[in-house]
Amino acid sequence: MGHEFEISDRVEVDATPEQVWDAIATGPGITSWFMGRNEVEGGVGGTVKTAFGGYEPSSAITAWDPLERLVYGTEPEPDGRFVAYEFLIEGRSGGSTVLRTVTSGFLPGDDWEDEFEAMTAGGELFLRTLVEYLNRFAGRKAVPVTVFGPMIEDWDSAWLALGRELGLAGRPEAGDRVRLSTSAVSTVDGEVYFANAQTVGIRTPDALLRFVRGFVGPMVAMHHLFGDVDSAGQDGLWADWLGRVFK
Repeated sequence: MGHEFEISDRVEVDATPEQVWDAIATGPGITSWFMGRNEVEGGVGGTVKTAFGGYEPSSAITAWDPLERLVYGTEPEPDGRFVAYEFLIEGRSGGSTVLRTVTSGFLPGDDWEDEFEAMTAGGELFLRTLVEYLNRFAGRKAVPVTVFGPMIEDWDSAWLALGRELGLAGRPEAGDRVRLSTSAVSTVDGEVYFANAQTVGIRTPDALLRFVRGFVGPMVAMHHLFGDVDSAGQDGLWADWLGRVFK
């Protein structure tokens, strides 16, 4: 068994094709909205490398047309698993850009449905984060903060706990205005820019903060912080915060 998939999306952003290309085709650009730390060796035959915890995939670039099209993907594993990404850029008058994305691949095994659900939920968050980055932070480079928090047994309760920490009566939903207090950022106001069953994304004046249901059970903070940031210090502060909120 297994599942072959293809997911297509189209978004319009208030950014130029040059800014979009920088966000999807450079290491610092990808690092500012995707996950972990990324490196790009440009051109056909080059690579896109991601380091996220112990997960370090390397994807081969198969199409490289600056300001127009980028395609890269992992090599198929012995069980057939692979994932590929395609980006199509179309500039519009007035400085905006239409970006089309296609994510395709194959998930092996009889339990592919759970993995596909998690991958789809995460993919929706990543695309929406890319839109937020291009609309609000284009050209700025973020420091990624990735922290794995406590294992969660009751996810409904966990999302309610996050909502209470943000000053909400229920689970965070897109459009909610929130206030977040930690020793890392003191007290800052923000807005939930995206939420689905497995993720929550919050925009503040200097950060894109994301909380994700880890595939194997933990709550994961996957943040992008703009400005002069002490990465190691932030890791410790957010680990403490996750431990307190989701204890």
